[in-house]
Amino acid sequence: MAQAGMGSTQQYNYEIIRKFAFMALVWGVLGMGAGVYIASELAWPFLNFDIPQITFGRLRPVHTTLVIFGFGGSALFATSYYIVQRTCQTRLYSDWMANFTFWGWQSAIALGVVGYMMGYTQSREYAEFEWPVDLIILVTWVVYFTVYVQTLRRRSQPHIYVANWFFIAFLLVIALLHIFNNLAVPVGLFSIKSYSLFSGVQDAMTQWWYGHNAVGFFLTAAFLGMMYYFVPKQAGRPVYSYRLSIVHFWALSFLYMWVGAHHLHWTALPDWTSTLAATFSIMLLLPSWGGMINGIMTLSGAWDRLRTDPIMLFLITALSFYGMSTFEGPLMSLKSVNALSHYTDWTVGHVHSGALGWVAMVTFGSFYHMIPRLYDTRLYSTRLVYAHFWLATIGIVLYITSMWVAGIFQGLMLRSFDDYGNLAYTFVETVAFLHSPYMVRAIGGMFFLTGILVMCWNVYMTIRNARAEAAALEAKLAAKMARI
Repeated sequence: MAQAGMGSTQQYNYEIIRKFAFMALVWGVLGMGAGVYIASELAWPFLNFDIPQITFGRLRPVHTTLVIFGFGGSALFATSYYIVQRTCQTRLYSDWMANFTFWGWQSAIALGVVGYMMGYTQSREYAEFEWPVDLIILVTWVVYFTVYVQTLRRRSQPHIYVANWFFIAFLLVIALLHIFNNLAVPVGLFSIKSYSLFSGVQDAMTQWWYGHNAVGFFLTAAFLGMMYYFVPKQAGRPVYSYRLSIVHFWALSFLYMWVGAHHLHWTALPDWTSTLAATFSIMLLLPSWGGMINGIMTLSGAWDRLRTDPIMLFLITALSFYGMSTFEGPLMSLKSVNALSHYTDWTVGHVHSGALGWVAMVTFGSFYHMIPRLYDTRLYSTRLVYAHFWLATIGIVLYITSMWVAGIFQGLMLRSFDDYGNLAYTFVETVAFLHSPYMVRAIGGMFFLTGILVMCWNVYMTIRNARAEAAALEAKLAAKMARI
C-alpha cells in the first residue's frame, strides 16, 4: 500500500492514530520509570522513603496499569485504527467517536493512577481500578467496539484480513472479562471504595479467569493482530501461511478461555478444575508456536533483511520471545513445576519475558514502521533504532535471567529440609539471597527504560523533520502561486 500522502490523509483518519501513539510513548516512559523505581526500592532499601504515595505497594499497580493499559492499550488503539483503515480501504466509521475513545481511555488511566497513589484500589490482578473508573472504561470500550465493527462493515474489500479477526476477538473477550470481573458493590452511596460481588474461592476463580484471559486476549491476541499486519508489511512479503493463521486464531480463541485456574494449584480450588486448566495450557503450546512459526517464516527468502533492517530485528525478536514465553507458560502450569515456581520471582521473570520481549518489542517495531507513514516522511535515524534494539535486548536478558535465578533458588530454599525435618533456610535468608538478583533486575530495567527514551527522541525528531518539510513545501507553493 502506498505511503500516506495528502490524499490518503483525507481518505483515512490518521490524527487519532497519532494521538494514541504519542500517549503510548508517554505512558510507556512513565510506567517503565515507575517499574525501575520500585525494582530499585527492592534492591536498595534506602530508596523506601516515608512517603505513602511512592511506596512499593502503591506504585506497583501504577506501574502495571501504565505499562499494560497506558502503553499497551494506547498502542493497540493506535495500531488497530491504522490496520482496520488500511486493510479495509476505508475511513474510520466516526471521527468524534474515535476521539471519544481517546479521551475516555486517557482519563481512565490518569484517574486510576491518581487513585492508586491515594490508596484506592480493588487489589485485583490486572484489574485494580475502582468502580467509577470501571464505568468509564466500559463506556469507552463499547464506543471502541462500535467504531471498529462499523468500519469493518463499510470496507471496500470483500475479505476481512486475519489481523482484524484477532482484534475482534480481543474486543469481545475483554468486554466480557471487564464486566464480570468488576461486578462490585460500592461501600456507600457516595463512596469510591467497593467490595467484590464474589468471595472466597469463587472470587479467586473469577479473578484468574480474568487475569489469564487479559494476558491471552489483551496482551496476546491483540498484539498478534499487530504482528499479522506489520511483519508482512515490513518484510514486503505475504504472510507465510494464511491457512495456519486461521487455525492459530480459532485454536487460541477457544483454548485460552479455560486456562486461568492453573494459577490456583494447591489452593482451595477443586483439584479437577486446576488440572483441566493445566491440560488446556499444555494444548495452547501448539497454536502459539504455530503463530510464532507463521510470523518468522514470513521472512522465507528474505532473511537478509535481518542484517539490514533494525525494525525487522524488533519484530522477529518479539516473535522469538513469544515462542519462549508460550513454552514457559505451559511448563509452569504443570503441578510439579508450579509447586516450585508459584509465589516466587520465577513468575515475575516469566511475565516480563512476555511483556518486555513480546508485547513491548512488537510494539516498538510496529511504531517504527507506522509513525513515518503517518507523517509521510522517513525515520530520523536508523542508527538510533539499532541502539534502541540492543538496549532493550540487553535489558530483557538481564531482567529475565536474574528473575529465573531468584525464583528457582527461592523455591529450592523454601522447600529444603535438614536431617531433622526442619526447614533448612529461614525466610530472611531467602530475602538476603535475593539482593544480588534484584540489583541485576533493576539494572536491566534501566537499560530498557533508556531504550524507550532513545525511541522517543527518534520519533520526536522524525515528526519535527516532517513538519519542517511540510512547512517548506507550503512556502514553496505559496511563492509559486505569488509568481503566477
